[in-house]
Amino acid sequence: MAAALGTSPTIVEYFEGEDFYRCGYCKNETGSRSDGMWAHSMTVQDYQALIDRGWRRSGKYVYKPVMNQTCCPQYTIRCQPLHFQPSKSHKKVLKKMFKFLSKGEFSRGNNEEEPMDSQMDDAAVDDFVLKSKLEVQSDHRPLSEDYNKVIESEVKEKEENLEAKETKELNQSHAKREKLGSGEPSSSVRVIPSAPKPGKGADLSKPPCRKAKDIRKERKRQKLILKSQTDKLEGSQVQREPQPFPSEKPKLNQPKSIEDFIFDTLPEDAAHQLEVRVVRSSPPSSQFKATFQESYQVYKRYQMVIHKDPPDKPTVSQVRLVPVSFEDPEFKSSFRQSLSLYAKYQMAIHKDTAAECGEAEFTRFLCSSPLEAENPPEGPDCGYGSFHQQYWLDGKIIAVGVIDVLPYCVSSVYLYYDPDYSFLSLGVYSALREIAFTRQLHEKTSQLSYYYMGFYIHSCPKMRYKGQYRPSDLLCPETYVWVPIEQCLPALESSKYCRFNQDTKAVDEERVKELGRLRVLYKRTIMPYNIYKKRQKGPSDEAIVQQYADLVGQTCSERMLLFRS
Repeated sequence: MAAALGTSPTIVEYFEGEDFYRCGYCKNETGSRSDGMWAHSMTVQDYQALIDRGWRRSGKYVYKPVMNQTCCPQYTIRCQPLHFQPSKSHKKVLKKMFKFLSKGEFSRGNNEEEPMDSQMDDAAVDDFVLKSKLEVQSDHRPLSEDYNKVIESEVKEKEENLEAKETKELNQSHAKREKLGSGEPSSSVRVIPSAPKPGKGADLSKPPCRKAKDIRKERKRQKLILKSQTDKLEGSQVQREPQPFPSEKPKLNQPKSIEDFIFDTLPEDAAHQLEVRVVRSSPPSSQFKATFQESYQVYKRYQMVIHKDPPDKPTVSQVRLVPVSFEDPEFKSSFRQSLSLYAKYQMAIHKDTAAECGEAEFTRFLCSSPLEAENPPEGPDCGYGSFHQQYWLDGKIIAVGVIDVLPYCVSSVYLYYDPDYSFLSLGVYSALREIAFTRQLHEKTSQLSYYYMGFYIHSCPKMRYKGQYRPSDLLCPETYVWVPIEQCLPALESSKYCRFNQDTKAVDEERVKELGRLRVLYKRTIMPYNIYKKRQKGPSDEAIVQQYADLVGQTCSERMLLFRS
């Protein structure tokens, strides 16, 4: 997908690997390490390519963990919504929400959870995966010969049942004649010994007891036989081309889809009404501006109650405004300090209690985005870019999911909610709604078919919940190919850092082969790196540029503009 005409190119300022700093997962004071860059602007095509190489954004700061050095390796994870079926625990959350909306009933308990958290245990996960595999195998089995055998066996069984019934009726008739003294039984009638008296043994004249489940199966078989006979009869009466047997057996009991639960019709006298609105956050739409304060207050309460943040943080009125340009001396002098704030936001995403909840921090962290908005005719109705998915309950916001809509996926950025509604498991519910939203966008934009959940951290047990949304894949940190999570888990049990690609000869296909073709923005002029090197004054920066190119890949290095001062 090519970048839309009229959109600004991606402009980034790269910073080589920073020193080790505090990890938000294991709380190691000097264990975490990542590379980062400040994005002035970024196309959705470039960001899609970057997250497929392990990058993530926090506001306008884009970072990539140094996987083989950081204390808690963070693997990019994506779910496949088109094949997703809710697990038992997911259904439980959806049913709880429906019960609350329809009847106002709920049970308060220990609902402390991570965004998208689920309480499904490993056994339930394995059971769900096994059922999915069996279902796939049965769905793709050739059935034409098996179908005929089933019909033949069922017809034979029916004939045997009819014969047994006729024999029973004849015996009963003979017994009656014998009792009335009508003479000896006819030799043409087959006599079966009469049933013993009560208490003397099983009553052979009565059919054996059957389970209700077996009776239901028998009825289904009889319906299939009747349908088969009807089709044959119609075929003999009407001259038409013979229709082949279906290649797939019809599914009689299909499991309920996620939409069946989410969009189930509420009763007319429902206790509550829930509405989910998608509003563009960057550039801010009129709906976003109108609801900014209400949304921010929900975020503030979430940070104070869930992450224990103090309320005394600076407001927007206390923040100086400077032009976002490296040509501006004030902006350039304060850039490093601004960057350190984004390190705090990164910790906030990692569930660090050092996150700030001031209005300025909220704006930079969850409202500002480098992504350029695009609305191509063939794209989704909402367009591409950054959005807030607002959950309105009875006319007020109770939760907000921050998402990016990209060419091939919906990417989850963050979730915050009103702590008073923790009992609704809004982390799980919002993830399921975002999966359903991805499926909805796919109906018009076929290539948009994945749901990115951020990072999967196997070394932190509390952060393994994302692996419960299956089928899902993890990104190999060396070759950048997707591998089913089931194949990755055994290796992660042995080592925190793993190369998932089993092909030892495989390499990064996007590795930079021609550094000279990398594009540079130097003194407001766009030029290839080999021209920039000739004009550059001072010590060579080739090592840093090479590191940047290796991290973003050849394609992005030739599309994006690397700012050099």
